[in-house]
Amino acid sequence: MSSEKVLLINPNRMKPVVTPIALDYLGHTLKKSGYVVELLDLAFSMDVSEDLSRYFEDNSPVAVGVTVRNVDDAYYLSQDFFVPGIKDLVGEIKQRTDAPIVLGGMGFSMMPHKILEYSGADFGIKGEGELFFPMLVGKLASGEDYSAIPGLVYRLANRITSNPKAFADLALLSDCRREFVDNKRYFREGGMGSFETKRGCGENCIYCPEPSAKGRKYRLRQPECVVDEIQSLLERGVTHFHTCDSEFNLPYEHAEAICGEIIDRDLDGRIQWYAYASPTPFSEELLCLMKEAGCAGIDFGVDSGSDAILENLGRRHRKKDVQDLAALCHEYNMTFMYDLLLGGPGEDKDTLKETIELMKGVQPSRVGVSMGIRIYPGTPLADSVKKDGILKDNPNLFGKIEGNEDFFQPAFYISSAIGEELHSYVLDLIDGDDIFLVGSKEDIAENYNYNDNSVLVNAIKDGARGAFWAILMDLQ
Repeated sequence: MSSEKVLLINPNRMKPVVTPIALDYLGHTLKKSGYVVELLDLAFSMDVSEDLSRYFEDNSPVAVGVTVRNVDDAYYLSQDFFVPGIKDLVGEIKQRTDAPIVLGGMGFSMMPHKILEYSGADFGIKGEGELFFPMLVGKLASGEDYSAIPGLVYRLANRITSNPKAFADLALLSDCRREFVDNKRYFREGGMGSFETKRGCGENCIYCPEPSAKGRKYRLRQPECVVDEIQSLLERGVTHFHTCDSEFNLPYEHAEAICGEIIDRDLDGRIQWYAYASPTPFSEELLCLMKEAGCAGIDFGVDSGSDAILENLGRRHRKKDVQDLAALCHEYNMTFMYDLLLGGPGEDKDTLKETIELMKGVQPSRVGVSMGIRIYPGTPLADSVKKDGILKDNPNLFGKIEGNEDFFQPAFYISSAIGEELHSYVLDLIDGDDIFLVGSKEDIAENYNYNDNSVLVNAIKDGARGAFWAILMDLQ
């Protein structure tokens, strides 16, 4: 056991603020390992340089951990790239301390070698850090060899190397009460809390980096532990939540078990929560359970209303599933959103028209529209694009292309059959219909984008609570 100090930094400056749940868990396991753990949360900072200076004037941590939740906003209209900010932060930390700087988080795990090299940080942990970051800190503090730590990314003989990922036993989090991060403030300024029921994803969506970063096997948390966390946050005044799972209903039986535990604890009348979910498998029984457990809204990743495009995107559901699901949600008066991802392989004006007409026909509570697909390294989409040959001559690629062969900077796939007409054509099809949340090139702040959304920030300040899309819906 150690009494040495470790500093964790949250550099995420997106507005509205989003709870850094990973730091809550990491802080918990570091404390269990005997470290004194402190948090410098730059989400609330008015002056980052001043806050860094103030901290390091009075403290000498043995290590500094920086979470990289997002590398960019994955949004074609803005193409806001966050990694240069991480590099600047690393540089500022190095001016103030000799302590090793360790990067981690979902964003880092998507492109660990490139981010470590670019940022100048000393180490990184790809994959999960709850077990392996405390292990690294211990070996660094004692001067022991650290080269065999799973998931470690480090410099060896002037090059970046890394060890194979390993996944931690999620039982490590069984007694976590989510007390390290100021969840009450995040609820007050971000409008919702968060909870995670599992990690990993076994789906085959061609654009998604999650299976690469978190594994293809579902690793389930015990429902009792998940609801213990929810109950702990509720005791501190957090009443609205959103799942952090990519798809709450995968696997199906686990979703049922989570709902059952919430109901058994009699929390269903005291909390409201929102979930990301896959259109399939879904059923009347699960919908009723979710509703009884306090679920106030579901965001389904539909992507498209064209069977051909869904096939190209690696999705399991089809147009008929989208129609049946909408009918079910309407029957039980469940608020629901369909998220679209337009412009992928094979997309043209006919498939776009088919999708928008389907949305108008089934009438979800809201439809989120993202145009252009961010290409992330390690995904089937990235591999497919590379097989096509020289990137700068590929008519389907937009954003930063030349000199970006590893897709480090924001690069987007937009089918050449629609190309730069995508935005204007989709807006024409939507024709001002209020159910669609769609961006504007002229006013990024009011886009369907949670990077820097002043409309949402002001609504939450005035008391709005819940999923961002639900808040925007209520405002309309």
